[in-house]
Amino acid sequence: MLDTLIEERTETEEVFEPLYNVIIHNDDVTPFDFVILILQKIFGRDTQQAEQITMVAHMSGIAYVVTLPQSEAQQLIGKAHFASSLEGFPLVFTIEPD
Repeated sequence: MLDTLIEERTETEEVFEPLYNVIIHNDDVTPFDFVILILQKIFGRDTQQAEQITMVAHMSGIAYVVTLPQSEAQQLIGKAHFASSLEGFPLVFTIEPD
């Protein structure tokens, strides 16, 4: 009976990961077009959002990109850093708790 109760409870409980904000950091090397492409292809931002984020980062030094569960945020940042390094750009993203 106890095993059944534990099994049912486990199946119905959802495990929520903490949410993290992804932040992009400006640099003087990475071209705007590349940043916009990364924001679209990896982070799922539409063209207008990507352009706005890129401009805010350029003007302010950093910009908010998206809020995601921690593991997903880390995975996407890893992809963005890898793509940037392949092109020789120093583009940097970080995460911070929501």
